[in-house]
Amino acid sequence: MGSSEAVAVYVGEALAAYGFGEGHPFGPDRMGVFWDELKRLGLDRRVQVCEPQRASDEQILRFHTPAYLQRVKRQSESGEGYLDYTDTPAFKGVYEAAATVVGTSLAALDAIMAGRCRQAFVPIAGLHHARRDEAAGFCVFNDCGVVIETLRSQYRLQRVAYVDIDAHHGDGVYYAFEDDPDLCIVDMHEDGEYLYPGTGGVTETGSGAAAGTKLNIPLPPNASDETFFKVWESAEAFVDRARPEFVILQCGADSLGGDPITHLAFSSAAHCHAAKRLKVLADRHCDGRLLALGGGGYNRANLAAAWTAVVAALLGGAA
Repeated sequence: MGSSEAVAVYVGEALAAYGFGEGHPFGPDRMGVFWDELKRLGLDRRVQVCEPQRASDEQILRFHTPAYLQRVKRQSESGEGYLDYTDTPAFKGVYEAAATVVGTSLAALDAIMAGRCRQAFVPIAGLHHARRDEAAGFCVFNDCGVVIETLRSQYRLQRVAYVDIDAHHGDGVYYAFEDDPDLCIVDMHEDGEYLYPGTGGVTETGSGAAAGTKLNIPLPPNASDETFFKVWESAEAFVDRARPEFVILQCGADSLGGDPITHLAFSSAAHCHAAKRLKVLADRHCDGRLLALGGGGYNRANLAAAWTAVVAALLGGAA
């Protein structure tokens, strides 16, 4: 790859393969919709375009349990049943597809840490519901969790900020690190009273030594950009106080108005602003190191708009 000032974007058929068929909201067309819009805007010529990579079992096991990994492999061979209750169906090759999400997020992390780019974006990633020992909410392996564990075990970084603006609470990340005082979490989402997974209340601020290191911001249905910008200031200040050594942004596009399974009403301006401001904080605290992960989003026009806005912001575009 080229200049260390560049933004890397990871796309390819192996990454697009993570998707569920037969009308499932998380279909395999999502990456292509984003990439077509990035090209239409001419942004593809301004980023480093990088190939997906598949994670090894050893890498996946940094977050997940061996028993769960073996279960995914078995159901990947048969292509039958569900990996959770009813949201996440198995399909033939689901292990390889999910391992590619993890591997690509790790490849982006490695590129940032090696100085080959300052920021990176992975569209099919940010699978924040998966637990250490089970799938959940369309998420087979939790690449966010693997990235956090890798930052600690391989790169010896402790203070990490995880910011999540997906409409759904990132419960798989929150509960895995609820008692971790060095992981700053800011999670802005639709109130769990109205939306899966029903968690992320304002009183969930971390446990034990980590009390006060997590900020959950549940929002009412139809919350708009006005609400987003109002609460963003406190969210940004919370991250700033944590002085992170690395920043992760889960920028799910299902918080935009018109998503078929959620009820928030942001525009892509919210995603652009979040990326722009987190880039400022990353420049301030950690040499610009920021990894953005696509997350959810089931209205195709919305995900194209939100994710290209994130890339544009990382390239220095206006919020």
